[in-house]
Amino acid sequence: MKLKKILAVLLALVMVLSFAACTKTTGTEDGSNVEASNVDSNNTFEKEGVIKIGGIGPLTGDAALYGNAVKYGAELAVNEINAAGGINGYKVEYKMEDDMHDAEKSVNAYGVLKDWGMQMLMGTVTSVPCTAVSDEAANDNMFLLTPSGSAVECLQAGDTLFRVCFSDPNQGIASADYIANNNVAKKIGIIFNSSDVYSTGIKDKFVEQAATKGLEIVATEAFTNDSATDFTAQLTNIKANGAELVFLPIYTAPASLILQQANTMGFAPIFFGCDGLDGILSVENFDASLAEGVMLLTPFVANATDTATVNFVNGFKALADEKYLNQFAADAYDAIYAIKAAAEKANVTPDMDVAATGDAMKAAMVEISIDGVTGAGITWTADGEPSKEPKAVKIVNGEYVAP
Repeated sequence: MKLKKILAVLLALVMVLSFAACTKTTGTEDGSNVEASNVDSNNTFEKEGVIKIGGIGPLTGDAALYGNAVKYGAELAVNEINAAGGINGYKVEYKMEDDMHDAEKSVNAYGVLKDWGMQMLMGTVTSVPCTAVSDEAANDNMFLLTPSGSAVECLQAGDTLFRVCFSDPNQGIASADYIANNNVAKKIGIIFNSSDVYSTGIKDKFVEQAATKGLEIVATEAFTNDSATDFTAQLTNIKANGAELVFLPIYTAPASLILQQANTMGFAPIFFGCDGLDGILSVENFDASLAEGVMLLTPFVANATDTATVNFVNGFKALADEKYLNQFAADAYDAIYAIKAAAEKANVTPDMDVAATGDAMKAAMVEISIDGVTGAGITWTADGEPSKEPKAVKIVNGEYVAP
């Protein structure tokens, strides 16, 4: 009887070992291992292999609103693409690293993603880290598509570097054109961050274009990252010089303080910003009613009624907190679909090395056109710049509306 029990145990052990040999082990992001079948259970993907897309941006810190928006916008697009069969029949994996809006941390994150097996990069999110990482990407001939790195320097290191958003000069020019062409105001005050290339780049081109459009710059006031808490002096001088509009080529954290302090002073000009102001309604501990009447350039409006926007918004709300539903999320969503279009045009496969992928993608990017949520018929030039129509919105009753 005991012999039968022993034989039964041995037989069961053999069956377990045989089953284990028929499966493969893959690593999870936290370093643990899980078992995965060699064949996709849903038969979704035609081919074995994975195309790995990296992402870098601020998931924590003062700029976390932008990084998390990009993260979720990209994840939504990847989920949709995988549900439809992937890219060229291959599954897509997307992994994002936190750089806290810091250039050194961003370069370190790039190294982590290279070790992970990143084949191309959708990032980084903010301009200074993006510029630092673009040097690394150019050295590797890595294809890089930043959703929101708008500084000119982000694309200067090599020819495999592209962006979805408008460059800083284009934002400054488009802002001056819109204000002048629509008679929004004539006398302009400016508050900008002199320690940030994003802010200074937009400001410089805005000033140049304003001069050609008959706009009067009555005061230009600067601050730095170390002095971004008290704007009373800047606002006082701008008010004293009779500004009808205050141009804010800055991010939401200092902008929210400027709006609060202007309100305390009883100063109520028109405030006008660029894509950095997108998300102002979601700043923590900020009274969103103070943003009433604020205008900004953005290619994305969440309450638009076209099918592409409605589907994107519904999908995003099912995936993430609505506070991250902004232009940065939409730019990332379009970026992933641009990567898909270019990768399919170039017949990219997982076994291609980074340099070969970079060569194939840069050639394909100038041949594709996508209808995205940030614009219809978006195309790219060889210098990495997108072609799409700028739009302006006004905040009314807590929503973006066409002015």
